Parts: sequence; C-alpha cells; structure tokens
Amino acid sequence: MVFSESLKKNRDFQYVYKNGSSCANKYLVMYVMENHQGGNRLGISVSKKVGNSVVRHRITRLIRESYRLHEKVFNSGLDIVVIARISAAAVSYKEIERAVLHLGKLHKILVSQ
Repeated sequence: MVFSESLKKNRDFQYVYKNGSSCANKYLVMYVMENHQGGNRLGISVSKKVGNSVVRHRITRLIRESYRLHEKVFNSGLDIVVIARISAAAVSYKEIERAVLHLGKLHKILVSQ
C-alpha cells in the first residue's frame, strides 16, 4: 500500500485552494482536488488563531493520525488540504476523527464500503 505524502509547499496549498472543492463542518474545512498521481497527498493547516504551538501541533497530529488510520477508505489520486477551525482546539481525538470522515463523505471521496 502506498502511504500518503505531505503537501509542503505553499504553492501546492494555494493551487488546491484555488482549483479544489471545499466542504466544512464545525471543526474542519477540507479542500479536495485530483492530482493525477498514484497516491494521496495530505496537507494540514492550523492558524495561529487556533492556539499556541502546543495546541496547533496537537491538532495537526490528531488530523494526521485520523487520516492515517482511515487512509484505506479514501479514494486515491487526491490532494487533500485540511484546515482546522478555532473550535477544533478543545476537542478530543474522536471528534476530530469523526469530522475528517464526515468531510470525506461530503466530498464523496470515501470508497464505498
């Protein structure tokens, strides 16, 4: 199984924002765009408005882990950017995991089980 790469460059994020489709829920916003490559690339953005570096890194880890554990249910060949909202600062792993899967359903990028 091919594990996802990360989106790291600012221009990659900007390209997905400009050309991808977005859906949002209470805690997260997700932009999705086809990348015409084999695997998915995941980018995570947590603004300083959300909290200090400890809080931001915690949210980043929660999002990355919930995606990693459910990677097999996401379609391949996508660039996915997840943006944390301020309300995500105080929630548990389960809430973040539920939010990631909910956005996957809204985008219709989950493999039908």
